[in-house]
Amino acid sequence: MRNVGILIFEKVEVLDFAGPYEVFSVTSELNNDDLFKVFTIGEKSGVVETVNGLRVIADYSVEDHPSVDILIIPGGEGTRYQAGNKKVMDWIKKLQPETEITMSVCTGSVLLGKLGLLDGLESVTHHQVLDLLRKSAPGTLVNPEKRMIDHGYIATCGGISAGIDLSLHMVERLCGVEIREKTQSYMEYGDWK
Repeated sequence: MRNVGILIFEKVEVLDFAGPYEVFSVTSELNNDDLFKVFTIGEKSGVVETVNGLRVIADYSVEDHPSVDILIIPGGEGTRYQAGNKKVMDWIKKLQPETEITMSVCTGSVLLGKLGLLDGLESVTHHQVLDLLRKSAPGTLVNPEKRMIDHGYIATCGGISAGIDLSLHMVERLCGVEIREKTQSYMEYGDWK
């Protein structure tokens, strides 16, 4: 079983974290809960208010959480604050090398880029903030033509719903086409028939 830790923070974009949460949770549920354990991590555990006012609860804090095999960094308006949040940025920098896969959704790539984790790599983000990624990560090649880019250990994707696509891609990569198709069909997402 792989642990999937999803960072959440004030003003996070809901679908950026909820889409991947759903994909990995449903995949596990459909397969006897044997594949993924999904949980959220905040700067501190407790209530987090999303960009649209939905309140969610961080299961763990950055100081006290289970091991993380797959780290998901979502985006949203709050990434602008997180980019200057030394505690969270230090945590990402320390944790990323310990993960099997680190993936960003939308402007989550800005946090990875600012840490230099995308240097020398092709990356993507939400189409409206491509210049922000270029500015935050001058060492990355931003490719607006791709919806997602997977480098094996680190992956980025475009905005909001692209996190579902990247998560389904990871399920296929880690568990096979049949399991990905089963999840996609259950979710009735995209070309699911």
